[in-house]
Parts: sequence; structure tokens; C-alpha cells
Amino acid sequence: MKKLAFLFLAFILMISCINQKIEYPVTKKADVTDDYFGTAVEDPYRWLEDDNSAETAEWVKAQNEVTFAYLEKLPYREEIRKRLTELMDYPRYSTPFKEAGKYYFFKNNGLQNQSVLYVTDQLNGEPVEVLDPNKLSEDGTVALSGVEITEDGKYMIYKISRSGSDWNEIFIKNLETGELLKDHIEWVKFSGVDSYDDGFFYSSYDKPEAGSELSNANEYHKVYYHKLGTAQAEDQLIYEDKEHAKRNCYAGVSEDNRFLIVSMSETTSGNALSVKDLNDKKGELVPVITTFDNDFNVIGTIGDELFALTNCDAPKYKLVKFNLKNPGKENWTEIISEKENVLQSAGLIGGKIVTLYMKDARSVMQVYNYDGAFDYDVELPGIGTVNTISGKMDDPIAFYDYTSFNTPGEIYKFDFTTQKSTLHYRPEVKFNPDDFEVKQEFYASKDGTKIPMFIVHKKGLALNGKNPTLLYAYGGFNISITPSFSTTRLAFFENGGVYAVANLRGGGEYGEEWHLAGTKMKKQNVFDDFIAAAEYLISQKYTSNNKLAIMGGSNGGLLIGAVLNQRPDLFKVAFPLVGVMDMLRYHKFTIGWAWAGDYGKSDDSKEMFECLYGYSPYHTIIKDGKYPAVLAGTADHDDRVVPAHTFKYMARLQEYNAGKLPVLVRIDVKAGHGAGKPTTKVIDEYTDMWSFLFYHLGIKM
Repeated sequence: MKKLAFLFLAFILMISCINQKIEYPVTKKADVTDDYFGTAVEDPYRWLEDDNSAETAEWVKAQNEVTFAYLEKLPYREEIRKRLTELMDYPRYSTPFKEAGKYYFFKNNGLQNQSVLYVTDQLNGEPVEVLDPNKLSEDGTVALSGVEITEDGKYMIYKISRSGSDWNEIFIKNLETGELLKDHIEWVKFSGVDSYDDGFFYSSYDKPEAGSELSNANEYHKVYYHKLGTAQAEDQLIYEDKEHAKRNCYAGVSEDNRFLIVSMSETTSGNALSVKDLNDKKGELVPVITTFDNDFNVIGTIGDELFALTNCDAPKYKLVKFNLKNPGKENWTEIISEKENVLQSAGLIGGKIVTLYMKDARSVMQVYNYDGAFDYDVELPGIGTVNTISGKMDDPIAFYDYTSFNTPGEIYKFDFTTQKSTLHYRPEVKFNPDDFEVKQEFYASKDGTKIPMFIVHKKGLALNGKNPTLLYAYGGFNISITPSFSTTRLAFFENGGVYAVANLRGGGEYGEEWHLAGTKMKKQNVFDDFIAAAEYLISQKYTSNNKLAIMGGSNGGLLIGAVLNQRPDLFKVAFPLVGVMDMLRYHKFTIGWAWAGDYGKSDDSKEMFECLYGYSPYHTIIKDGKYPAVLAGTADHDDRVVPAHTFKYMARLQEYNAGKLPVLVRIDVKAGHGAGKPTTKVIDEYTDMWSFLFYHLGIKM
């Protein structure tokens, strides 16, 4: 009887959900028009760009009330929340890193909002808590965003982020006494922290005007040196560029403390580079690379020689070395030449050069001698991803992580003397990885280009065109989407879901040429690749357009918005998350100007404007169009892709949509672009998304 009562209640909830009549908040329209090369473009929702106005706050409140009133009536909501909580409740560790003779690592017991930093003298020794970020806020919204241990092991310099913002603050803790120093560095952004002597280098912007912290353009990045025990106002300015407001600069110190390396960038691709010999007290920064045409990143030094990874004359990257006395390109020595696969990263570890190559979007690990001669392969457990290799130049032991779609983050210890890997840690998770199948298939895009796609599902799947399927992609900024594990996806897998990841052009999976093939005037290639992925899944009978959902975040949110407008008939559900939706004005907010290398700008030329205007999600919504069920996501502290993008996009989508399916926006509070999000918020977010997905794709638990 109890079971019958429960089923009856679920049926009533489902019927009430179907019959929900959604009354969207009325969004006022203003008379705002811009002229782009003779084309008048209306922007009636520009007032939503003001993140400090009472009107915007009221709009946000009204939208969330409508959204959560709908979500709370969806069936299986509490079952999904319970299962997500169970799945996430397992201990997990980070890759250990060695500093001052001790091993540091992060651990999360399972449901802790933030992972805790520990230290131990020996690998198998009793760990001691160093810093618990969960104690920095009651709701877990203060996250640790970076840690640096001084060479003598006495101090820990750490960064925190509040509510997911890109703005960071720096603090210093005495590891011997546990005392927190008075030092407090503010307005740090897009910065590492690298200790040297009795202080550290960092990057920051000038203090912004009150009220503009989360939206105004970030300009005039600077590198400073802070001496421990002093006030921020006394910090020494190391580098600035007064002539170019829209450039960023980053500082690092070589492992041997010999060189200060300053990298400058104008966009997300390509950088200039200057180096200073710190042994020469009167020395200046020496320009090594003065253009922004290629990537050039120093990965280590040996004596007077600096080793750098670059795609200069090598779209799939090569490793070179140079001497600061003669740093010109004509004097570079090629150590590891460009190969068939992309050289993703390299490091000087254990007396060797340890490399990570990417082959069809999965990791291959190889070891070379300092002269570039190949030594041996490091065998990995399967088709997956290595994200981190941790080790010192003179230490014969290193650590690396390994993950795949059905493999949670395992950690391996590698011994250079035996050339063998041993399992250091394997998490115990509440599912059986052997129940799931991971494969890679290739399909043809619109122009015939072969695109790889990972597909994950339960073993024994019937290819009958009826499987609920979620297609995910990114397609931009030279970022590669490789196999990864997420407990949040398991709730979908377990209930018959198929998860597909398409490696679109615009990413870095096949090097710089693959990246450039999805940028600026060629951006439509990215959308064509995604649409072709959806059509492939349908043609191969994994799913149908009535069972297909799509998801992407940030640049991937732009992707979802664009393909949703171009092919609304192809999908049933869409999740455009923290997306770049107004392609004509994106460069006017925070760090948006740095994305012009991928996108171009609307004021560059008439041709560039027409290209952007032709796919901009905000501008290409069709009046009286019939759209899939949409649950867009953004957050009030997102100062990377400001929430105004999603606000404007959803206001217009709600106005123009003539379909019967809901188009809703979920606006998180005390959250940002995604980094540092506490576990409780992750569970809340995926409870909402999976409830929405399960209902509209007809998944029953």
C-alpha cells in the first residue's frame, strides 16, 4: 500500500508539473540602439547590465521565484538529491607535492564543502592539518585558490576567493607557530604566488571603484614583490605597462631561484616573455619574446639554460632551450621536436624531462633525457587523462593523477630508478566502474572534418534511438576536453543515460591549427561540429531529438546558445551555463577583452561585426520561435562572464519563445564562474539540473 501511495503521489506531482502555467516576470524594454557599420542593433535589455541597480535585483528575485517554484514540483527531486549526496560522500585526495622535505596534499572526507590541506613528514606518516578552508566561512563559500610554501618551509602563502569571484586575497601563515601574519594583500586577480628570498611575487590590479568590482573592465595589470611582515602599500612594483591597459602580466621564479620570469599576454593565446637573472643584483628584465604571435612558456632551468615549451613554427608544440645572454630565436636549441601528437606539457623532474602528449584527446606520458633523446614510455591504466605531475628536479620520486569517465581520481607514485608506477591512492566509491563502458568514436562534420567523440553508458545499451542522452562540448580557447570523472554524472548514467563529449574545433586537441579553425571568422565550424555530433548520435540510434539534451559552460554556454538558435528542432533540453551570450559587447566587461583573440570584436571591422552578429545568442533568437526546454545558469558573483549575458539572453528568449516548454534561468547567489564552489552548492545545482533533465527526457527512477 505504501508503494502504491508513493506512485500515486509521484503521478499527481508529474501531472501538476505538466499543467504548470508559467508566467514569466514582465521584463521592461528600453529604447537603446547602437550603430555598427550602418546596421542598427536594438538592445532593449541593456539596463540588466547594471549589477548594482535595484531594478536588476528585483528582476533576479522574480526570475528565481518562478524558476524554483517550477523545479520544486518536479518528480524524483528528493531521490536525486539523496543519490547525489550518497555518491559524493567518499574520501578523495589530491596529488601530493613536496616542499622543504615534507609532503603536502589536499583531502576531502566526502561532503566537506572545501578540501583541507595536510602535511606529513613521510608518505605513510600521520597527516597534520595545515589549513581548513571550511573554517573561513559558515557556508563554505570562501575557497582556497592557491598555496605556496617558502623554501625554508617556515611560511605558507595562500590565496582565498570569496563567493566564487576571480578577486583573490593573500595571507601568510607561520607554519612553525600557527600564527597568521598581519600581511593582507587585496585586489589580486589572474595571479600566481611565487616565493623568493623573504617575500613573494604576485600580480594585481588597482583597487576598483566601489560598485564596479564585478563588472568593470580589468585594466593595467601589474607585478609586485611583497616582503613578509610589511604592508601592501610598501610592495615593490616590478613590472607594469602604462601604454597598454589591456595586457596581463604574470611572474614566476625558477626552481633554483636563479631567474625571474615575467610573461605578458593580450589575449588567451600567445605571450611575450622577459627574464631577469636574480644573481645579478643590478640586472634588468631582458626581453626574450616581444610579440604575441605564439605561446612561449618556460618549464624549467638548468644552470644558464632555460627550457621552454612553444608552438612557434610548431603548431603541436616543441621544447627548446636558450641562454639569457643570447636569447634570440636564431640561438635556440631544439630539444624535443614537434611530433604527430600534441605536446601538452613538460617538466624537469627526477633528472629527466617528463612529457604529457595528447593523442586523440587522451593522455600519453613519456620520459626524455635532457638532450631530448627519448628514454621510455610511462604506461597509463587506460584511455584517460593525467592532469598533474608533481616532483622536483633532483628527487627520484614523482606523483601523477589519472582519471577517466568511469575512474575517479587515482594517484600513482613513479620511481625514476625503477621506471615503475605504483598505486598510491584509489578512492572507494559507491558504484561499480565495470558497469559502464567508455569508447571513442569519430564522425564527419559539415565540411567533412573528422571529429572525435567520447561516449559513456551502461554496458548492454540497446541502440534503439530511445536512450536519454546528454551531449557536452566546449570548443574554444585552445582548451582540450579530455576524459574526466564526476560523481554528479553517475546519477544520470545509473538511470540509463548516455553521456557524449565532442572534441570540437576551437579546442587544443590537435594543436594550434585545430584551435584556429574554430576562431573568429571560422567560429561557425564549432557550431557545425556540435550539430553534426547530435546528428551522429541520432543516426547511430543512440538517441532521438526528443531524447537529446545539450550542456556547455562559459564559452560552452555560448556554444549551446548559438546551436539552440540555429537548430531548435534538434534538441529537447538545453543547459547554457554561465555563457557568453552578447557577442557585440562581451569585451566591455571585466576580462572579456582578452577573449578577442578567439572571437574578434564587433568594432574591428564590418566583416567581423557581421560574423559575430550572425551567431550571437542574444541577437539570433527568432520571434515566435519554438524552443526546447531551457534551464540557463549564472551566478551573482561571476566576474569572469558577467551574469548580464544570461540575463539579457533569457529576457529575450522568454519574450520571443512561442513553444510550450519552459525557458527558465537559475541565478545562484554567493557563487561565481564555478571555481571553488562548495559541495552543498554543487549538490543543489545538479539536483535542479537532473530534475529538469529527467522530467523532460522521461527518465524514471
